[in-house]
Amino acid sequence: MREPQIDKVIVHMGVGESGEHLVNAEGILREITGQTVVRTYAKKTLPAFSIKKSEPIGCKVTLRGDNAEKFLTTALSIVEKRLSAAQFDKNGNVAFGIEEHTDFPGMRYDPNIGIFGMDINVIVNRPGYRISKRRISERKVPSAHKITKEDTISFFKGKYFVEVV
Repeated sequence: MREPQIDKVIVHMGVGESGEHLVNAEGILREITGQTVVRTYAKKTLPAFSIKKSEPIGCKVTLRGDNAEKFLTTALSIVEKRLSAAQFDKNGNVAFGIEEHTDFPGMRYDPNIGIFGMDINVIVNRPGYRISKRRISERKVPSAHKITKEDTISFFKGKYFVEVV
């Protein structure tokens, strides 16, 4: 029960505009992850960036289980298994980015589509964390069972052989 595990991996592409550019990003994300893509919408209007409230401006995919493990090993190999200590938060989650989608195996550059980057967020927790999320008899996770930044760093070093700088 003390061993950390990957709860989910969220892959996000922030395009900043709707239209054909967003459709291209959704296609790329669907091809890389092999799952259905969900659009993300603007929460408020930003006239400086020509963004209106409730306009679709990005897309994301949530991966769990074996799909999350496979994708994470591929993504970590793209960033050469090097992460900064600042990319780990105090709750044990990790966030890093990939600049070009063409770094993934099987992806090629298409001048009609362009190049897209993506953000990858990894949620790490221990078994038993569900007690804080369930509907019936919800409880708080004891402080001794919560995962810390150091726990996640040692987990990534041991399982994925990641070098933390």
